[in-house]
Amino acid sequence: MEFKRQYIVNEDSQRVAVQLDIDTFEKIENVLENYALVQLINADDSETLNIEDAKKYYANLDKA
Repeated sequence: MEFKRQYIVNEDSQRVAVQLDIDTFEKIENVLENYALVQLINADDSETLNIEDAKKYYANLDKA
């Protein structure tokens, strides 16, 4: 992935910030959100149910 970026420099010509176009920012934001979601899913230690147990569990939930 190529990033279109512009650097903002101070009076000493040192880079102090980066400016990205909105498309690039949204791509980076999407990648970060997906990565965080994968990490959350992988860290989930809750029990998994087979399909029959899941159907029974769901049927017993309070419907509000």
